[in-house]
Amino acid sequence: MVTFKSRDDVFALLIHLGYLAFDHDRREVYIPNEEVRSEFVNAVEGSEWNTVVNAIAASEKLLRATLKGEAEKVADAVSRVHMENTKNSLSCVITLAYYSAMKDYMLIRELPAGEGFADIAFLPRQHTDSPALLVELKYNHSAESAIDQIKSRKYAGKLMEYSGDILLAGISYDKKTNQHQCNIEKALIN
Repeated sequence: MVTFKSRDDVFALLIHLGYLAFDHDRREVYIPNEEVRSEFVNAVEGSEWNTVVNAIAASEKLLRATLKGEAEKVADAVSRVHMENTKNSLSCVITLAYYSAMKDYMLIRELPAGEGFADIAFLPRQHTDSPALLVELKYNHSAESAIDQIKSRKYAGKLMEYSGDILLAGISYDKKTNQHQCNIEKALIN
């Protein structure tokens, strides 16, 4: 533990100790469980980590706005995160923006569903009564077209065994105008 030469050495140690996990496909480290995530939040609160604390608070507001169906607030919040992280893909921006959702949700990218893949699915953990959330992302198309794709390709059908509500969120980004749009609907499962 005294021969660290890079941040990768530190990440490797934290992975081996179980404080972090590694997603081989995305080549990213992440906090693997709620216990460690809570301790991380406790560690940064009240310290010089104001940026992190503010990002977590913004993430919690975003999730509340999403669950209330406040599409305009969601688009504004995603836009702020995207502008701060311009080198990241929209999918990565969504993951960053919804960081606080991990305590109540399991996030799955490219969920095989219906006739394709839902870009991002937020599946509620057992301890919560939050609705499931299917997110479709679009570049240079409308948020409504993202919702239409979720419906036409029957993505919500993948969640038929789920007994709670399902929200559909279409989030779009126009590269020319740098504008984000959002549309949120409750799924109607037949």
